Amino acid sequence: MFGLIDGNAFYCSVERVFNPALHGEPVAVLSSNDGCAIARSAECKALGVKMGQPIHEVSPEVRRRLKILSANFALYGDMSGRVVSVLRDLFPSVEVYSIDESFVDMTRVPDRLEAGREARSRVLQWTGIPTCVGIGPTKTLAKLANKLAKSTPQGVVQALPESSEVAAFPVEDVWGVGRKWASRLGAEGILTAGDLVEADPETLRARYGVVLARTQRELQGVVCAELEETEPQRKQIVVSRSFGREVASQEDLAQAVATFAVRACEKLRARSLQAGGVWVWLHTNPFKTGAKQYHPSKAMQLIHPSSDTREVLAVARSLVRSMYRQGYAYKKAGVGLLDLSHGDVHQADLFSGMDPRSAKLMAVMDQANRRFGRGSMSLASAARRPGQSPKWAMRQESLSPAYTTRWDQLLKVR
Repeated sequence: MFGLIDGNAFYCSVERVFNPALHGEPVAVLSSNDGCAIARSAECKALGVKMGQPIHEVSPEVRRRLKILSANFALYGDMSGRVVSVLRDLFPSVEVYSIDESFVDMTRVPDRLEAGREARSRVLQWTGIPTCVGIGPTKTLAKLANKLAKSTPQGVVQALPESSEVAAFPVEDVWGVGRKWASRLGAEGILTAGDLVEADPETLRARYGVVLARTQRELQGVVCAELEETEPQRKQIVVSRSFGREVASQEDLAQAVATFAVRACEKLRARSLQAGGVWVWLHTNPFKTGAKQYHPSKAMQLIHPSSDTREVLAVARSLVRSMYRQGYAYKKAGVGLLDLSHGDVHQADLFSGMDPRSAKLMAVMDQANRRFGRGSMSLASAARRPGQSPKWAMRQESLSPAYTTRWDQLLKVR
């Protein structure tokens, strides 16, 4: 048996933990550069704000009623970790599915509904985050139960294959179906999860493939996806951002790419991986009418797999120089680390040896940044000048303080 614990409007709930004045108010958290709504409180949804809707498309009357906040991902990630730590105390196995969702193992739990209520109560008491709990014999049924739980006062629901709630559940809301498939299934008379369960499996597999066939089996109570306590090894790591405003100089563009490369390498080392190649891309603004468009992309292999930020930066900056063209206004850039492998696997090169000091140097940088904050120690090409924000910095006009990750922004109680 699986349980799915999901934070309700997670980003909004985190903001409310540290700012109680937001309770009962319509809260909208915006994406990078304050573009689109990526989290909405129930009050915000009631005003008609859609998920992913650009904030400028919301009517001025509604915007005046909203409490609009910039996304504070560092804060949300830290609070997510605290929720997960509570769940690890309660359940033998936990799979962190996303920043606001975790699957837990309830196989040996005698009273699953009571366990769900206890998890919900403890997470709320210890972190302030309201949650809902879905329970089922498969991950798909647990996900379905979680959606049902959101509309109940107790917030905990168990879904079994034979239950009437499963039979009547809209097929477009089933995990793994999606809007495109839901439209095709609806044309064939498959409108509910019950209809999907009863559909001919061979026909379903032939028309939609193995993914939907597995979804059907999971709705029938057959486990097709086990709990994954460890993150599968990634094939690539990508760091990409839209700029707060367009940049035109090669220096500004190179600094942005260098900053993204540094962050990508930090993620790489945190997973004990190394990269065999580097990919860089640049974009002008495709939504700017009349502007000249340019969207270059290049990749280059490293001489040998590495997690050394210096080596990745040298390649990334070289790629920027080769792609840069004057006369264009760049709006977005990104860095990808490719051909990932475990850090203990080394392929020697006949003409180029590995720097024996590399691992120790990177370890010192990572330790300093963990202790004193990201960016405390960096390389000159990616370093920001004290007291100055780079031209490409994201627009975050309503960013809340880093209440849990920076000493100078801790909540003060008077």
